[in-house]
Amino acid sequence: MMSKFMEWIDARFPATKMWEDHLSKYYAPKNFNFLYFFGSLALLVLVNQIVTGVWLTMSFTPSAEEAFASVEYIMRDVEYGWILRYLHSTGASAFFIVVYLHMFRGLLYGSYQKPRELVWLFGMLIYLALMAEAFMGYLLPWGQMSYWGAQVIISLFGAIPVIGDDLTQWIRGDYLISGITLNRFFALHVVALPIVILGLVVLHILALHEVGSNNPDGVDIKKKKDENGIPLDGIPFHPYYTVKDIVGVVVFLFVFCAVVFFFPEMGGYFLEKPNFEQANAFKTPEHIAPVWYFTPFYAILRAVPDKLFGVIAMGAAIAVLFVLPWLDRSPVRSMRYKGWLSKIWLLVFCVSFVILGVLGVLAPTPGRTLLSQVCTVLYFAYFLLMPFYTRLEKTKPVPERVTG
Repeated sequence: MMSKFMEWIDARFPATKMWEDHLSKYYAPKNFNFLYFFGSLALLVLVNQIVTGVWLTMSFTPSAEEAFASVEYIMRDVEYGWILRYLHSTGASAFFIVVYLHMFRGLLYGSYQKPRELVWLFGMLIYLALMAEAFMGYLLPWGQMSYWGAQVIISLFGAIPVIGDDLTQWIRGDYLISGITLNRFFALHVVALPIVILGLVVLHILALHEVGSNNPDGVDIKKKKDENGIPLDGIPFHPYYTVKDIVGVVVFLFVFCAVVFFFPEMGGYFLEKPNFEQANAFKTPEHIAPVWYFTPFYAILRAVPDKLFGVIAMGAAIAVLFVLPWLDRSPVRSMRYKGWLSKIWLLVFCVSFVILGVLGVLAPTPGRTLLSQVCTVLYFAYFLLMPFYTRLEKTKPVPERVTG
């Protein structure tokens, strides 16, 4: 009966073909390590954000007069509203943690190199849309940090010559951040951007499955096949990696739920203390800073004295990631076989990024500003010098097959 039912479905919709193309007959390299968990974990967190977000919208009121009170209502009066809110707020930070680790794995193993340029570009577009989604959602609780954080970020567009002031007003929808801004950010956060992100995720996966997954050795498993056309170093994604991913999911959920139930505010980094106070246009918080996942770029902004050039530097810090596939001139993909220059520069980049993230949270001082400037230079040097050090360094021979 089930067989006949599937035949009926397949005659009208390619369900079995999709299952085979993307799971049971999609052959992935057999040497994936724990760093490959974070792609599937990003998908898990995306589902969490959509599901909890839908439930939160049922009790949230997107107006300047009632937004803050509706969040308090969700936390205090809606059944299990507190856990939905904490799942969503913790999920936002968890999303960026797994995405940053997913991107780090791409940098480590050269997953952006030919023929995976489009996979990387779709991934970067997801990251850009995710930043916009997080920024829009951050305003919705209508707390002090939400209001003033949005005020600072939106005002940056005013530094753009000629169109800056008009563009800032167009984004706000008003002469200052008001209920109109809140309402349009709510529409973008709940409807427009999730559709964009879901579409980009589908394109990201389709592009990946078209060219095949990379692996820690950077070896193309499609070059060595048996008489049936199956890669010798490949195994079906299902059941092998679906089962393996469950292990990663379980470990992730242990950590995630521990945060949700025991310290959802994470010392003020996930939910800032000023955000438990209603937005007040006449009272500025002592120190305004964005959420931790934006702070590396905020530190780059503050490192440049001129406002316009600071905005350009912040934008360039994100834009340069898009051209990474064409900056790396190395004949090998994986860091396992690249030279010592690539390894040192990747370490310098990661340390600089983390330091910038920490400095972006802290109030600026002359010493911190100087350190931000040094780290900003190192951040850009990693990319701008890449065509030279990847071409000049001596690489190790890459094996013909994966090494396990």
